[in-house]
Amino acid sequence: ISILAAVLLRLFIVSAYRVDSSSMEDTMLEGDYIFVNQLAYQFGSPKIGDIVIFKSPLNPTKDYIKRVIALPGETVEVIDKIVYVDNRLAEIYPGAKNADPKIMPMQLSFRDNFGPVQVPAGQYFVMGDNRDNSQDSRFWGFVPKENIKGKALFVYWSWVPDSKSPEMKFPYFISAIQMGWYFMTNFPSHTRWDRFFTAL
Repeated sequence: ISILAAVLLRLFIVSAYRVDSSSMEDTMLEGDYIFVNQLAYQFGSPKIGDIVIFKSPLNPTKDYIKRVIALPGETVEVIDKIVYVDNRLAEIYPGAKNADPKIMPMQLSFRDNFGPVQVPAGQYFVMGDNRDNSQDSRFWGFVPKENIKGKALFVYWSWVPDSKSPEMKFPYFISAIQMGWYFMTNFPSHTRWDRFFTAL
């Protein structure tokens, strides 16, 4: 019964994801493992500030994770890195940041100056919290509601990425042993213990 309940929970209610980019720093770090509520929007809609998992509008085989900044019908504008929604200063979230002090004109990039644009019906404007290092709605447009797969809940584990870690390759038996040994010997030092159960 317990195994069946766990399988059903995993299939229909909660999914696990690994963050593999820096676009949501410092809210989420590369190497964070998170739980996502798949039922969050079955009977409702995303709200401003929700962190959502969605199929990329450019490549539906890839999943992205970003924060909802504006809802359908709202107007978004970015002026010198400052985000406005319906001509009001958008909420600034604790993990959001601008790491690059340079301001780029709209003629060169939509990163720091964008819009104004109105979000179409049934779609959402999303951005990464690492504002200067995020490919998001400023560059590839809005996210349809049907693309949204769930709402991020919390970090359940976090591992510091290591470019020198062994990879699975032929002969696979040897690679599996190497990876197992690497994990056991590096578990204490590469685990971000302070990230456990960080709410999102």
